[in-house]
Amino acid sequence: MPEWLVLTLAMLAACAVVVVITLLRHRSASEDEDPSETPDVIEYMTMWIGVVYAIVLGLAIAGVWEARSVAQEHVRAEAQALHEISERVRVYPADVRDRIRDDVNAYVGHVVTTEWQAMADNGKVTERGTELLGRVRTDVTDYQPKSDFEAQAYQPLLDQVAAADQARAARADSTAPTMPGVVWFGLVVGAVVTIGMILALQIRRTPRELILAGLFSALIAFLLFLIWDFDAPYSRGITASAEPFLSRFPDAKGG
Repeated sequence: MPEWLVLTLAMLAACAVVVVITLLRHRSASEDEDPSETPDVIEYMTMWIGVVYAIVLGLAIAGVWEARSVAQEHVRAEAQALHEISERVRVYPADVRDRIRDDVNAYVGHVVTTEWQAMADNGKVTERGTELLGRVRTDVTDYQPKSDFEAQAYQPLLDQVAAADQARAARADSTAPTMPGVVWFGLVVGAVVTIGMILALQIRRTPRELILAGLFSALIAFLLFLIWDFDAPYSRGITASAEPFLSRFPDAKGG
């Protein structure tokens, strides 16, 4: 099911629940009930519950957005390190240089095709990707420099291989959702309590109040959906992009 459809259904469901509960409550209320006599303490509690929940929602959105930004930075760092390897081997003999570049391209091609889809579907990187990056490491480390010029490029190449491996490990760690289950429990319970306190204010069945209550509940549903959407940086709507790989290796083939 498309994510925009999930969001639309969630917002409509939140509106419908609030409106239905309000109508049922109004129908079952006693004839002498006066909605204007809501105790001041309930209004005060409702205000503070809304403020606290808004702060929690803001922190949650900031947290998942930061996780998404960090995930994108891991991709950029990995792509840049591989690009440096591909460029710096120009001082090596043609056969060694071409072999390293071919293996780098094969690894990048595998990442942007097979592995990227695997991260979205399974939440983890592939063994094949690990094998291809290991091949690049072997190419670089096993070569014995034949001149001082090549020797000067050898250690920086090793550093870039280590940087690529570290960025790949960080990317693998970022595939899982970042929000713990207990936080989701608090967010959902907080939404129920916040909307429930609106009902405790004895909303009347006027079109204006029903529309405002529905819009408020729809806004909370939208914010919760936004947190859920950002929570998995590589597998949902607004995800980290493979563009850093594609821009630096436009001719890379899948492997």
